[in-house]
Amino acid sequence: MPKKGWKHRAKQVRLLLLDADGVLTDGRLGYDGEGREVKFFHIRDGLGIRLLQQAGITVGILTGRRSESVAIRARELGIDLFFEAVRNKGQVLESILGEGKFRREQVCFVGDDVLDLSVLSRVGLAVAVADGVPEVKEVSHYITQRPGGQGAVREVCELILKAQKKWDQILRKYH
Repeated sequence: MPKKGWKHRAKQVRLLLLDADGVLTDGRLGYDGEGREVKFFHIRDGLGIRLLQQAGITVGILTGRRSESVAIRARELGIDLFFEAVRNKGQVLESILGEGKFRREQVCFVGDDVLDLSVLSRVGLAVAVADGVPEVKEVSHYITQRPGGQGAVREVCELILKAQKKWDQILRKYH
C-alpha cells in the first residue's frame, strides 16, 4: 500500500537495509531435533537482492538477533554490511551514515516490528512489510503487499529498480 511520495524517495536509494526476522523470514522460529535454529528464506527475495546489487545498490542486514541461519544467508548473497545482535538499530544507522558513503535520503529500510522504529524514522524510504505491526506501518512511506518472508523484499527491490528506471534493462538480460 503505497503512500504519497514513495516513488521520489525510491529514486534516491543507494542502500537497502533489511531487518531479518519478520522481513527476510516469516518471523517464525523453529528448532531441529539437535536444538539448531531453523529459518526459511524466500528464493525470490534472494534474487531481488542480487538484482539490486548488480544495479549498483548496496544491501545490508540489520537485525536484533544473532542467528547462524541469517549469517549464512548473508554470505550466500554477498552481503558484507551485516549487523546482528543489535540493541539500538538507530545507532548503527547513524554509524553507517557517519562513514560518509550514504546520505540519509539514500537509505531504504524494511522493517516489521517496534525494534525497527528507530531506523524507519531516520531514513529516506521507510518500508513496512504487509504483516508488520501497526506502529511500523504508521511511520512507513510504503507498505508491501506481500508479508515478510514471502516475497516482500523482492517487492521492495523491484519498486526501487522500477523507480530508478533500471528494471527494463535488467529484464533484457534474461530475454
